[in-house]
Amino acid sequence: MKKVTILALHLGYGGIEKCISSLANMLSNDFEVNIISTYKLYDKPGFNIDSNVKITYLMDKGPNKKEIKESLKSFNLINLVKELIKARKILKDKKNLMIDAIKNCDSDYIISTRDIHNLWLGKYGSKSSIKIGWEHNDHNNNQKYISKIVKSVSNLDYFILPSKELTEDYQKLLPGIKCLYIPNALDYYPNRVSEVDNHNIVSVGRLSSEKGYLDLIDVMSLVVKKYPDAILNIIGDGVELEKIKLKIKENMLEDNIKLHGFRDKEYINSILAKSSIYVMTSLTESFGIVLLEAFSFGIPTVAFNSARGARELISNNWDGFLVANRDKEAMARKICELLSNQNRRIIMGANGYKKSLEYSTSKVKEEWLKIIK
Repeated sequence: MKKVTILALHLGYGGIEKCISSLANMLSNDFEVNIISTYKLYDKPGFNIDSNVKITYLMDKGPNKKEIKESLKSFNLINLVKELIKARKILKDKKNLMIDAIKNCDSDYIISTRDIHNLWLGKYGSKSSIKIGWEHNDHNNNQKYISKIVKSVSNLDYFILPSKELTEDYQKLLPGIKCLYIPNALDYYPNRVSEVDNHNIVSVGRLSSEKGYLDLIDVMSLVVKKYPDAILNIIGDGVELEKIKLKIKENMLEDNIKLHGFRDKEYINSILAKSSIYVMTSLTESFGIVLLEAFSFGIPTVAFNSARGARELISNNWDGFLVANRDKEAMARKICELLSNQNRRIIMGANGYKKSLEYSTSKVKEEWLKIIK
């Protein structure tokens, strides 16, 4: 049986980690799959991983950013110096341990999921291994980031991208490497779709600036003027939580916007099952698996077209709406248009459900097997 190794920074909660877990599970029946993770952040991976998959952790803890911040906040200079020395050692071990793991890896296929791992894999990976880079971020026309990625994959055999646009972008810059489009997979479909019979709106994601949740509050302040019973459920946590709480209070939207914090998949699914519209306000998004998850529940979606992932997945006026120029008033109008017409929600949701079937694990697995076989 051929061997596949996936290189990871950690196996906690995040989009990349979800993709790694999904791919490992997809391949585990056909290959000997091993995940090499730099950090062990939790007692068990954030997402379910098949028992056939071997997981090797290089370090039993993660970085000490939290301890450094606490030392700074308390002005404890002695602790700060200790933590900075510790951080330097962690960074050194992070590099050396992963390079050693790559040098000693005898797998037939090695898949890297971070730009720095791409670089080390190209430099230290076995010549007999097929070396594959797997990108998960949208470059958003950031030339510095693009240059970093191009440099990192220059010695690899394949470069996998989650969107057709990204694939075209990088293939022009990497004529000597096979850039291939393979979408992320949807590994769960509910037994029943939502009845979309209410005015519940949902959005799931990290509460950080690139997700645009402060803009979403502005959108909701316009929506509730026409539909005061509309409820927005935001599921997620992050650095902008306090800013978001403050803006909700300033706009007197405490009764219309509910912050659920970080929740597990079962909880998220229970909210999706009782929602009628999914909204994405991300500034940038490489794929947007949450849109597919909404489609799988028969929920129409509304998103700004600034996010490549939204443009990739939403067919405007068919299964959702794409709003140009980050126009908040236009987004509010589209949401209200859906809130006013349940039949429209049902039809668009059904179209979305059909589209979600195209991204099943069995179909995405076929694309990976074209390379790995």
